[in-house]
Amino acid sequence: MAILSQLLQVLVSGDFWQLALRDGALLALPALGGVLSERSGVTNIAMEGMMLTGAFFSVVAALSFHNPWMAVIVAMLAGGAMALIHAFISIRFRADQIISGFAINIAAVGLTTFLNAKLSNFRGLQQVDPSGRLPTINVPLLDNIPFLGQVFFQQNIIVYVSLALLAIANLVLFRTRLGLRLRAVGEHPEAADTAGINVYRLRYGAVIMSGLLSGLAGAFLAIGIANIFNDNMTSGRGYIALAAMIFGKWTPWGAFVACMIFGVGDALAASTGVINVPQYFLQMVPYVLALVVLAGLVGRSTPPAADGIPYTPGGE
Repeated sequence: MAILSQLLQVLVSGDFWQLALRDGALLALPALGGVLSERSGVTNIAMEGMMLTGAFFSVVAALSFHNPWMAVIVAMLAGGAMALIHAFISIRFRADQIISGFAINIAAVGLTTFLNAKLSNFRGLQQVDPSGRLPTINVPLLDNIPFLGQVFFQQNIIVYVSLALLAIANLVLFRTRLGLRLRAVGEHPEAADTAGINVYRLRYGAVIMSGLLSGLAGAFLAIGIANIFNDNMTSGRGYIALAAMIFGKWTPWGAFVACMIFGVGDALAASTGVINVPQYFLQMVPYVLALVVLAGLVGRSTPPAADGIPYTPGGE
């Protein structure tokens, strides 16, 4: 009963839901990138590596330029570069997209760990000072609303950016000609090609966009939340975003709902000082949720018909 009372105390707290929304928005960025990539027909499990690369280079840039927006640009370019490698291998050489994604993730861990060690020997990656951190925005008047003001209107600026990008992506994907073409190349690329749609261009663009969004998520994690880089600091968040994308049935808002479920799990994991449960048990919660979600959806969620299938013009 004591644990239930403590859990209830946490669940009615504005601090808890503020943290859950922040963590959900963090996961929503790579999940949205995965939606765009896989809607175009390219399987992307490399969001973990793209996030990690973006996190590392955002801290390097923040410490160098003392400007969070320069750091964000650098992080997005780093994530986009990793995505370009994945796109080139998957689209140009028609390699196995799962293996390519795993290779990107492993390479990102090795690259960032190596560079972090080299920089530590030289001068080290210190904690990012306030001039290099992404700011928290308190919306005037609205931030004073009890409970709701703290949850929705006292957030890091990237939370608002994430929600805006979700709305824009949903509009583009389902209400514009570009979105129709993107979905067409992911469902039936041969028919799209016959209709004059450049399949390769759309797939390259979608995969690179997934890298840019994952890099932005990495920057949010490193200079908006942790304010420092630690080896492998993404801790599987890219894979959780992948699970959220599948749970959300490859739609932006569906993926966001799933991300919020995992955000609640992350917020519970951070409540070790309030809930009298072993710390490691709470830290397992987000990953257990990912397993439950995936196990419950096996055979129920149908990906785009051409997802993961390299396109060969004319069946060559």
